[in-house]
Amino acid sequence: MTITVAGNKKEVAEGLTVAQLIIDEDVETPEYVTVSVNDEFLASGTFEETVLKDGDIVEFLYFMGGGQ
Repeated sequence: MTITVAGNKKEVAEGLTVAQLIIDEDVETPEYVTVSVNDEFLASGTFEETVLKDGDIVEFLYFMGGGQ
C-alpha cells in the first residue's frame, strides 16, 4: 500500500502501525513526537494500535517551547 510520510510517498506493508512506522523512519526522540494522520492528531498511547491505511498522510511534529 502507499502512504505519504512527511510529504514523500512510500510503499509500506499492509497492517503497518504508527508505532512501527516511527521505528522504520528512525524518528529522532520518538518519546517527544506528535503524530498526525490525515490532519488528525493521535494520542501517543494509541500508536501501537493505530493501523495505517492505503492513502494515509502521516506527519511527525515536534512542539518547541521558548521565548521570554
